[in-house]
Amino acid sequence: MTRTRYEFDMTALCAALDAARAARGLSWTELVAEINAPFAFVPSIPISLSTIRGMGGKASVTSAVVLQVLRWLRRSPESFLTRRAAPTIATDAAAEALPNVGSERILRFDTKAIHAALDEARRERGFTWRQVAAELPGFKEGMLTNLATGPAIGFPRVMRIMQWLGRPAAQFMRGYDW
Repeated sequence: MTRTRYEFDMTALCAALDAARAARGLSWTELVAEINAPFAFVPSIPISLSTIRGMGGKASVTSAVVLQVLRWLRRSPESFLTRRAAPTIATDAAAEALPNVGSERILRFDTKAIHAALDEARRERGFTWRQVAAELPGFKEGMLTNLATGPAIGFPRVMRIMQWLGRPAAQFMRGYDW
């Protein structure tokens, strides 16, 4: 089955972030402080200004950074897929909404759950891991199987998996304590 695939548009994310920053009258330093504010009293490593400002020029950005930016914007990853129409059914938008994980928890992907969903879909389709990787640009077989051990995954790759699964990214996000 051939499905239309859309790419996560990092440039659009950066433009939306800049527009929201400007609309609120924030400097870049103030913006970064707001993004990091929920984690001020927990043992986290704050996201740096250079990381935020440099996202648009990167081929891949860690999901830990992108998810916190999306959280600040109150937008879903799907809202930054190229050429994608907005959800037409309210339940689609609700399914794509970022989970509310509280103010002192960081939003992250549960890569073990992503692996389990990939494995289930792979088996249902009668695919090998190599065949799955062939359908997901930028992935090798080992990158997919290694998700079972919980490594981080970055954007835009994670959104290729979500589309292959046909599921919203929010289903695989969790709030993690420090």
